[in-house]
Amino acid sequence: MKSVIDAGLVQDQNAKLDANLQADYDALGGVLSRRGVDIDKLTALAQTFAVAVPSWGAGTGGTRFARFPGRGEPRNVFEKMEDCAVINQLTRATPAVSLHFPWDKPSDVQELRGSAEELGLGFDAVNSNTFQDQVGQEHTYKYGSLTSMNAAARAQAVAHNIECIELGQALGSKALTVWVGDGANFPGQSNLRGALERYLDSMRSIYAALPDDWNIFIEHKLFEPAFYATTIADWGTSFACATTLGPKAKCLVDLGHHAPNTNIEMIVARLAQFGKLGGFHFNDSKYGDDDLDSGSINPFQLFLVFNELADAALREGAAFKPAYMLDQSHNVTDPIESLMSSAVEVQRAFVQSALVDRAELASLQEQNDVLQAAQCLKRAFRTDVGPILAMARVRSGGAADPVAAYRASGYRDRVASVRPAKAGASSSGIV
Repeated sequence: MKSVIDAGLVQDQNAKLDANLQADYDALGGVLSRRGVDIDKLTALAQTFAVAVPSWGAGTGGTRFARFPGRGEPRNVFEKMEDCAVINQLTRATPAVSLHFPWDKPSDVQELRGSAEELGLGFDAVNSNTFQDQVGQEHTYKYGSLTSMNAAARAQAVAHNIECIELGQALGSKALTVWVGDGANFPGQSNLRGALERYLDSMRSIYAALPDDWNIFIEHKLFEPAFYATTIADWGTSFACATTLGPKAKCLVDLGHHAPNTNIEMIVARLAQFGKLGGFHFNDSKYGDDDLDSGSINPFQLFLVFNELADAALREGAAFKPAYMLDQSHNVTDPIESLMSSAVEVQRAFVQSALVDRAELASLQEQNDVLQAAQCLKRAFRTDVGPILAMARVRSGGAADPVAAYRASGYRDRVASVRPAKAGASSSGIV
């Protein structure tokens, strides 16, 4: 595997932190031992965690009002892959990249796959884009894509999704994520039932093109750009559509795609219970679909989501394998630093959820001991598992402190010298 950051530099950075890390690790090991937890087993579990990074997240995002290009942001999919390789090299938790077409469509698919393999990366779910018009496309999506009143526009959107499947197959992906911005901004603009009927008709054609070992993830979003009525606005609609389409159709949960204060962990529990939880787009939110760094606003919610995932894994066994992906927009931070930090925060919630004493929690729930049941969860959440995460990275060949190692490497300065700033549209695809 090609190292983008000098491996010797990473080792030198780790050596500076080794004594303090070992001391912190040993101290935490003593605390966990008194709880009957083997810290080395928990560290080994942490080393198994993986979350995909979004190719579009490697570039600078933007708002409705402006986009400020970042230094050295990637100009094409190959440069995105190089940035993603940095994230994985230092965190050892992001071995796959989620691509978005047509933003990331290569002229030579095998060249892209070979480049990814050289960097030690694979490909997670691929994503289609029918929420904006592309240069030269024949039919507009301004009034809908898979739900458009224009049959030709619907056929065009279906054909694009099938092309995404074919590209994903060539790259080694196993899933397609479909999000559409279709809906209405005014009452009377669209027949609400008719729009969903057209959506299902379109999705049936896409579903029929899925390989036997593929899944299709239906992503819901409460609002934006359809502010009055979004066709796939909630988990119930997503679940109904996935059930209608068949066993290869699953629901994808984006943490920012819900109304404020929505109980997302209960949605996770419901979808897992009925076998329709396909995966996640992890991010964080304060007001709406903010696409903030994971764990930056409400880390307890992230922990509670993973608490439900841990419960589902115990119930379902090895068959329970939801896809984990980040989905963020970075407007004021270095995208690589934000994605590394987010990967660590999602991994943190995963490890914390493994600290929940399931037997004790079940007993407290049976006794209706409400306060102690809540404290049982809080005890796991309050545990600082940072030393475990750092040790897991070091043992896997990564960096004890990924951001510090990244900054010491001078990578951003180096790529900035060969990637001139690009005004206007982002190469990341974020608008």
